[in-house]
Amino acid sequence: MEDFVPFASRDYFVVLALLLFGRGADIFSTWVATPNLVLEGNPVAKKLGWKFGVPVNAVFCFGFALWPLPGVVISVTSLLVAARNFQHAWLMRSLGEEVYRSWHVARILETRLSLFLFCLLGNTGLTAAVGALLIYFARDHFMPVAIGMGIVVYAITVAFYTLLSVWRIRRALG
Repeated sequence: MEDFVPFASRDYFVVLALLLFGRGADIFSTWVATPNLVLEGNPVAKKLGWKFGVPVNAVFCFGFALWPLPGVVISVTSLLVAARNFQHAWLMRSLGEEVYRSWHVARILETRLSLFLFCLLGNTGLTAAVGALLIYFARDHFMPVAIGMGIVVYAITVAFYTLLSVWRIRRALG
């Protein structure tokens, strides 16, 4: 399963189903949280918008279904991102995207940067540690290694886009 699989094989369709489910959950949870993409942290996804983002993701899924290792990593990462989106989607929707963004920016600005970064490192570092442990103890077993890699990639993704967001906020203020 670490290598490529033949197109339209059983393994191809299993990985394709995982990818479509994972990417679909991420896209759906993003739509629930921020239907106008006001709160979207990924500048590429924001630029693509719904019109181009969904078809690009579909092509992406059909291509990566040929390669199970990254296919599972992407699926796990996408499912964890979707879960994170759903965690605060109710608040984003009830306040509205613009009000939520203003509220969130105000909370970030009221917090010492060192405390914010410490908490972000605690969140993402501990999450990555779980993935790293899974990778380490899985040894040569494909699926646990791929799942562990997905958890680590999720932690890196959250850290990266959160830091990007904070950097943009602080840069905009001068």
